[in-house]
Amino acid sequence: MIYKYNPQGVCSSEFTFEIEDNKVKSFNVIGGCHGNLQGIGKLLEGMDIDEVITRLEGIRCGFKNTSCPDQISKALKSFKR
Repeated sequence: MIYKYNPQGVCSSEFTFEIEDNKVKSFNVIGGCHGNLQGIGKLLEGMDIDEVITRLEGIRCGFKNTSCPDQISKALKSFKR
């Protein structure tokens, strides 16, 4: 299943996940720190959604209340609902 999410409060404007059997099959992003987010995407491949949420939830970027990793966790929580 393809799931798209528009993150809030970060430089990225769209996340696209391919999810299969509660695992992240692929992750793509528009905007943000392209190299870092490509790396995160490769690390997420094959990971269980719940594990991703646990690892990334609450990470902040500088003085912001969120970050791209935190927004990834929010996106996957939203997907699970």
